Amino acid sequence: MTDAPVQLRPEILAQRAYQQGKPAAPTAFKLSSNELPFQPLEAVLEAVNGVSGFNRYPDARATAVREALGAHYGLPAEQVLIGAGSVSLLYQAAQAAAGAGDEILYPWRSFEAYPGIVTVAGATSVQVPLKADASIDLDGLADAITERTRMVVVCTPNNPTGPAVRQDDFERFMERVPSNLLVIADEAYIEFVTDPAVLNATRLLRDYPNLVVARTFSKAYGLAGLRVGYMLGNAQVLQAFATTAIPFTISEQAQAATLAVMQEADAIRERVNEITARRDEVRRALIDQGWRVPETQANFVWLPAGEQTEGVNEILLEGGIVARAFPGHGLRVSIGEEASVSPLLAACWQAIERYPYLRQTDAE
Repeated sequence: MTDAPVQLRPEILAQRAYQQGKPAAPTAFKLSSNELPFQPLEAVLEAVNGVSGFNRYPDARATAVREALGAHYGLPAEQVLIGAGSVSLLYQAAQAAAGAGDEILYPWRSFEAYPGIVTVAGATSVQVPLKADASIDLDGLADAITERTRMVVVCTPNNPTGPAVRQDDFERFMERVPSNLLVIADEAYIEFVTDPAVLNATRLLRDYPNLVVARTFSKAYGLAGLRVGYMLGNAQVLQAFATTAIPFTISEQAQAATLAVMQEADAIRERVNEITARRDEVRRALIDQGWRVPETQANFVWLPAGEQTEGVNEILLEGGIVARAFPGHGLRVSIGEEASVSPLLAACWQAIERYPYLRQTDAE
């Protein structure tokens, strides 16, 4: 869009808005948005339905949720910040940390909202390419830090490719980062991690006051439609983020649902275990077909289709699978219900047959 009737920031006009995953036809499986396929837990529905008084504003600070999360992590409530999903908190962090002339550093390809977050802040994106195995290059990130860098974001497990950063590697990375440089560990998919060597950034908060951890209730907890995310970190840093927030974005229903779902740890773990087992099953089957599927610690798999991404996407759509296509790069496929597995694998087989040069070779 370049013909707006009023004067607007040219970098905003040039920026592509965040695109939601495509909706699915009634006969198709929507595997494009990393949502859980399960219905909300009964206790959560009851908590939401029990909220009335819509004529009153909600608690803007989500005090009860902050206190509950603080107790869970052994932190004072001042070290917890609640937002309308972790992505809104990333917007707040960028606006608090950076402006014109500053740089925000992140891996690429990674969460597609990052470029827009940087642009809205008025800063400059510095993108560090992923490694050949689709994992994050921490050394490359550290090497790219300059005097203009104001924030570094590390998405682990990485969205959309799946690999996660190891704990020991991240600790070495933090030792290389200037102590006054903000680092955000975006751990939206942490609950799906099954490798004990993978980073849990909450373990490092006391050692690194410049580290902030971002997490969400949208994925493993199944509250995507209610929009609740949180950050953990230094109280002064989080207070600065809070000043950039739009007030009253967390409804009382969302707060009630969050408190309720936090009491359902066993049910959540059972659901997560089902998804991670299915994830590993799907990945093994795709590798057997010949796909170069990277290791994934999230609730999705990555199909590196390169220039054939749109062609592969069309085959999946014809097979009743709505995936998330990133033209020129590949497709992210969320792990959904059991019934989605057979049509997904059938469509992927048709795609690899159509484009056999996408197969990994024995040399690889």
